[in-house]
Amino acid sequence: MKLFLLASILIAVTGCATTAAQTAEFAVSLHGHRFSTELAKDDASREHGLMMRTQLPADHSMLFVFPDSQPRWFWMKNTLVPLDILYFDTDRKLASMQLNVPPCKADPCPSYPSDAPARYVLELPAGTARRIGVQAGDGLTIEGDVGTVR
Repeated sequence: MKLFLLASILIAVTGCATTAAQTAEFAVSLHGHRFSTELAKDDASREHGLMMRTQLPADHSMLFVFPDSQPRWFWMKNTLVPLDILYFDTDRKLASMQLNVPPCKADPCPSYPSDAPARYVLELPAGTARRIGVQAGDGLTIEGDVGTVR
């Protein structure tokens, strides 16, 4: 019984350490600023995104990675914080922006489209893009291995 309990504790601690390491190793840089980043690279994580979050720290972001480049649109259903939504092409150059996008208060929620095909979409706290001086054509650097995208 003690051996089972010890094994369970070790598995739990190892799982927590692995999760923390995976979260900590991902970051993006944009216009000279670095943001810790959560990745959304499959349909389920892209669909959930930043839903139900009551805050988003100023130095944090979510990067949505798609398997292809095409026109994208996002909506704010169940997203409780205003965001800047930045659309990047296959070469990770900023192609389009939707700034200061408010949370959706009632259905139907509006959608916020890209002006050009995008493979990467970065969500930042509202006002961040303007504050750091982001401009069309700026490059996005991804730190860490994105891995398989589905």
